[in-house]
Amino acid sequence: MFIPKLFKVTDIEEIREFVEEHSFGSIVTLHNGRPIATHLPFQFRQIGEEWYVTGHFAKANPQWKTIVGQVALVMIQGPHAYVSSSWYSHENVSTWNYQAVHFYGHVQLMNENELEEELALLMKEYEQHRPNPVLWENLSQETKQQINAVVGFKMKVDETQAAYKLSQNRNSTDYGNIIDGLRNEGRSEADQMAALMEKRREK
Repeated sequence: MFIPKLFKVTDIEEIREFVEEHSFGSIVTLHNGRPIATHLPFQFRQIGEEWYVTGHFAKANPQWKTIVGQVALVMIQGPHAYVSSSWYSHENVSTWNYQAVHFYGHVQLMNENELEEELALLMKEYEQHRPNPVLWENLSQETKQQINAVVGFKMKVDETQAAYKLSQNRNSTDYGNIIDGLRNEGRSEADQMAALMEKRREK
């Protein structure tokens, strides 16, 4: 991914928080020279001294049979929005603000215990705050047998690329105008981008 220096993010904890908030992405591999992709929820976590992206395929999805022994690419995207040059104090070109993270690494398939841990962590992340949380440890043995319909994987991260293009190259007046302009768009993605830019301005 091409990342201008001004938009590059290297703080691993910041990237972990980003993935936690925007956990749905795509895993891309090659099969017979052709790129194939699956859209999945991911977790980005430290195991021992290494960082891993973890997830699971439906067993009926043939991509899982192709991933071992090659470098995979996992892509995760955050909010994005069109930025009109009419919001600048001087003539310039319009652009697009966005957040994106790419992970590269070799994939291993999980054993059953690892897959159970993966599913338990995923369910806890999205269920623990609910009034009646559905947690792995509370499922019946019959329901747990559905684990046989999925294949877990973990990708040891060899390279991380993160880009947050949030109008960091604009002066404070234009930056504020962009936030106001985004808020007036009436689009959820624009609202999210405005909130993100406001938060970063307050740091």
